[in-house]
Amino acid sequence: MLRSVAAVPAEIVGVFREPAAFAQAASGQYFVFDRGNHAVYGIDRALTSAWKILQIGPEIGRILQPTAFSLARNGTFVVADRPGPAERIQVFAPGGSLLGGFTLTGRAEETITLEGVVLNGVGTLHYDGRRLLLSQPETGALVAEYSPSGGITRTFGDLRKTGQEAERDVHLGLNSGMPLPAPGGFYYVFLAGVPAWRRYDETGRLVFERHIEGRELDAIVAALPTEWRRRRTKDERLIPVIPPVVRTAAVDGRGRLWVSLVGAPVTYVYDADGEKARVVRFEAAGALSPASLFFSHTGRLLAAPGCYEFAP
Repeated sequence: MLRSVAAVPAEIVGVFREPAAFAQAASGQYFVFDRGNHAVYGIDRALTSAWKILQIGPEIGRILQPTAFSLARNGTFVVADRPGPAERIQVFAPGGSLLGGFTLTGRAEETITLEGVVLNGVGTLHYDGRRLLLSQPETGALVAEYSPSGGITRTFGDLRKTGQEAERDVHLGLNSGMPLPAPGGFYYVFLAGVPAWRRYDETGRLVFERHIEGRELDAIVAALPTEWRRRRTKDERLIPVIPPVVRTAAVDGRGRLWVSLVGAPVTYVYDADGEKARVVRFEAAGALSPASLFFSHTGRLLAAPGCYEFAP
């Protein structure tokens, strides 16, 4: 059991409608990605005041229908949003000034969110200040690496077999995941389907794959669907709604992978060799099922919603 050691005061958290990410730059400034308010907020190091960094709007330099957020240690950050017929990724300075951005090719589907997880399009991404990692199985690879200007520098990771290859949307949905840098390479955590994750080296070569197993998952795995309900989009296309099994994941300073589940308030921790090291439950103002995890430069673990800090 991990109990929170600090938290953003209730009078500040109460301003947020849907705090989907809570992170901290090396400067000490905190950031909250509020998906519900279409905004990004800053909070001072002492957790005493908050201000809005990004405003709602379709214009360049604002965000509308945001789906994903990632903060680099130097305080620059990226937000993926859907202001029109295509998905957009913008790069911002710590104060909110626009540094760059680009639009992804293809039309953006209507955003589908389940259990706090964005199920389609750019639902997850990772930015480290010099590159962006996106889950894009529609490219034929699990991971696409972009430069901040929008150029694809490489793709890697073979799609896993799902048994649904004839249903393209289902097959791609079961290959969606979270790409995360790790010492000596990368992790890729599948969000839906059979719970699993992979480790890749720096060249993008597969090192190993591990299934996520535990008694907390037994009922979830037993209930995995073989048929998926369809949702009609605004352009009259039917797309499958594939429920997630993993809610979020992060890598700590020792290179260990933390994976939080949907449907069970636990987080599994794996070492760099793929062995399960811990099973963690978070306790704040009651049991917490994290929507996002972020390890700060001080080693603290930040979790949303609620905007709590833990000492792992």
